[in-house]
Amino acid sequence: MHDTIPIRYINPVFRPPSEAQSLILPVTNGCSWNQCTYCEMYTAPQKKFAVRDEQETLDSIVRCAAEYPDQIQRVFLGDGDAFALSTRRLMTILTAIQTHMPAVRRVSAYCLPRNVRNKSVDDLRVLREAGLSLAYVGAESGDDAVLQAVRKGETFESTREALDKLGEAGITRSVMLLNGLGGRALTRQHADNSARLMNQTQPEFLATLVVSFPQGEERFRAGFAEWEPLNQPELFGEVEQLLNGLTLKRTVFRSDHASNWLVLKGTLGAEKDRLLKEVRHAIENPLGAKLRPNWARGL
Repeated sequence: MHDTIPIRYINPVFRPPSEAQSLILPVTNGCSWNQCTYCEMYTAPQKKFAVRDEQETLDSIVRCAAEYPDQIQRVFLGDGDAFALSTRRLMTILTAIQTHMPAVRRVSAYCLPRNVRNKSVDDLRVLREAGLSLAYVGAESGDDAVLQAVRKGETFESTREALDKLGEAGITRSVMLLNGLGGRALTRQHADNSARLMNQTQPEFLATLVVSFPQGEERFRAGFAEWEPLNQPELFGEVEQLLNGLTLKRTVFRSDHASNWLVLKGTLGAEKDRLLKEVRHAIENPLGAKLRPNWARGL
């Protein structure tokens, strides 16, 4: 591909690690909620939430298709939550992708549970049939006390309902949990209720990331003043407790985001015992475990 892409981006631009080879197509700017105190992604003034002009999006699709004929196979709809758009508008975008980019095999997007609330299973199924096949859902926790403390705007039940609706519609769900989000006081219930949420919804993909604050903790602590960070062994212990509580049948599990010291990869439940052994080894023998050094965590 050439050095420039004919799309107007508003920096910074974020995408999941697995979308590294995808065309990032902004359909909104920022995040429609943007109150989570742990998230710094869309706090810059220029990232204030707005829906991108529909014609601009359609023109971007046409220009990219002309510039890279038959080269684009994956499209990620940015920014923070394309599901904030109406079903009609999403269908217009997906139809344009199908028409002008016939090589595209997957369209994906971040998804806030709250923005699935106003879409029926039939709506979601129509979007799936039009190509929107993968949703990245930042559940962060299954514990209501943790979710309230970090101003997530969701509950165990609202997240469960959204994941179930997406699954019933045939949209693949990639769920993210934040290791350490509850701090020392809430670590056990954070792990236990997150496992309970995953067990009830059985997502196709599950990832854990370590909560981190590259720009400082002030915003986070403004709403969660009593939060005490977990040290490295405690973070590993929380992951161990989560894994112990999981009764997943066929979920791809990853703990390989740059924020993680301990990289874990496997399928749950087939490889649960192996993953637990790796975590236990890291707790008991950190010097002998293959941990990511701080300088490589890329935060």
